[in-house]
Amino acid sequence: MDTLSRMRCFLKVVDSGGFSAAARDLGRSKALVSKYVGELEDELGARLLNRTTRQISLTEVGQAFYKEASDILTRIDDLKASVQNTHQAARGTLRISAPRSMGDDFLNPAIVAFLQREPEISVDLRLEDRFVDLVEEGFDAAIRVTELTDSSLIARKLSDLRTVVCASPEAVERFGEPRVPQDLSERPCIIDNNYRFRNNWQFETEGVRSSVSVKGRVEVNSAQAARLAAIAGLGFLRTPYPFVHRDIREGRLAEVLAGTQPPGQAIHVVYPHRRHLSGKVRAFVDFLGEWFSDMRRRGEIC
Repeated sequence: MDTLSRMRCFLKVVDSGGFSAAARDLGRSKALVSKYVGELEDELGARLLNRTTRQISLTEVGQAFYKEASDILTRIDDLKASVQNTHQAARGTLRISAPRSMGDDFLNPAIVAFLQREPEISVDLRLEDRFVDLVEEGFDAAIRVTELTDSSLIARKLSDLRTVVCASPEAVERFGEPRVPQDLSERPCIIDNNYRFRNNWQFETEGVRSSVSVKGRVEVNSAQAARLAAIAGLGFLRTPYPFVHRDIREGRLAEVLAGTQPPGQAIHVVYPHRRHLSGKVRAFVDFLGEWFSDMRRRGEIC
């Protein structure tokens, strides 16, 4: 038994007025309680209690020790409660990493809604198209669109992510609608070089995968810029469906080659630890689960 536990046992004996009462309160045997107090006295090299067969009393040293021990344990309990309340409550600064394209297009509204719901949480959102080390760089969570390979992170899948090829109705009419993926090699395409395959677009037809080399006048590292170029009729764009779902729904863009996209990637929120998950991270992860569920219900993501 450690010193703090022996101290608590000693205080209980004094507060209860004896070893028998203290043993009942602690759910221990009287002999064990007596042993713990004796070990504390041995550790201190001083007698704390005068014992008789009928009662106990504090020695002069014991009186001084009782007061100081009470103060110490009260401060420790207060500190423990403070840490637990801070950790478990949804408060504090939440550092989040996410791809720039996701933030610019549909993550930012989620963050704003989250802050409105959790007034005691502040957010430090870093939008950058690089793979961050959450632990080394001090992030609480990250949004990732990829196949997860880091088994040290805890991941919650938020949604599948379908990819589409689209163009403005005017571009489809001007350049001709592609009937098979290979037709894109002869048509102007908009390249978003944030994505792994860049100008080698992947397709799957009846279970057979293929790669088509594409080119065009526009190459950018921004999903928003690529979307605007497509709306302007500058070519065909391959992009995640959430980035263009409103444009497709409202007729600014038209999907082509439907059914030829390979299985999409998934969106995950990842964080470093499962045990003792802080309240702010738990609140954020739960909120994102609800947010993406609402997006699926509205048909905005898949």
